[in-house]
Amino acid sequence: MTLNCNGKLIDLSTPKVMGILNVTPDSFYDGGKFKNDKSFLSQAEKLINEGADFVDIGAYSSKPGADFVSEKEEINRLIPIVRLIHNTFPDTPISIDSFRSKVIKKSIQAGGAMVNDISAGQLDPMMFETVGKLGVPYVMMHMRGTPQTMQQMTTYSDIIKDIYYYFSERISQAKKHQINDLIIDLGFGFSKTLEQNFKLLHSLEFYTNLNLPVLVGISRKSMIYKTLDTDPDNALNGTSALNMTALNKGAKILRVHDVKEAMECIKLHGALTN
Repeated sequence: MTLNCNGKLIDLSTPKVMGILNVTPDSFYDGGKFKNDKSFLSQAEKLINEGADFVDIGAYSSKPGADFVSEKEEINRLIPIVRLIHNTFPDTPISIDSFRSKVIKKSIQAGGAMVNDISAGQLDPMMFETVGKLGVPYVMMHMRGTPQTMQQMTTYSDIIKDIYYYFSERISQAKKHQINDLIIDLGFGFSKTLEQNFKLLHSLEFYTNLNLPVLVGISRKSMIYKTLDTDPDNALNGTSALNMTALNKGAKILRVHDVKEAMECIKLHGALTN
């Protein structure tokens, strides 16, 4: 499996790491931590130096109950940072975390190389057409509703099968728009209870039957810190434990706040399986 990020081929035969850079004041872990160009550059450099294969930049918090952000505000937050990171680190593909096609188009033009959409095109009818024309890799995540409503939408007839069928339909629609490099993300913490998150992780291998790379984003999330009766600041060890489980079950991309530790998981997993 390979991804074509603006001409740079990323080989997923070895799992890769996506480092998170939030340009938001209210993200659940690092919201408001970085406040100016210097701090954003410094954090991007840290992620890259620790081994990040991608830097994922988002300007709209998707935590449960997150504040609404207008399209204009999202663009104003995002574009200058995308341009800055791309110009400073041109060899590192930038992933754009947005569910709005206009934001995506402007961000890719500013230097982005792939799309990370929490709604899999469900919140913007122009998303698939836009991504298809841009010709960039596309991460499609499972979620119901919006970040404001998703945690009231956790009832499934069979969560494992329901999400599999969801992806089958979304993949079919994406391919009609010539989106060739697709990645799936089960959406841990989105429209799911604590128990459902663990059931999904346990069944992760099942989704490799879709013959697409699987991205796992569980870094410091509530499924970890609530289970351990702690908080996001103290959820790194739990994150590493579950990232190793995800690798064992076929994950190809780990989306994380802490790149060094994720790289160590991948190295140890490689030593176990080679």
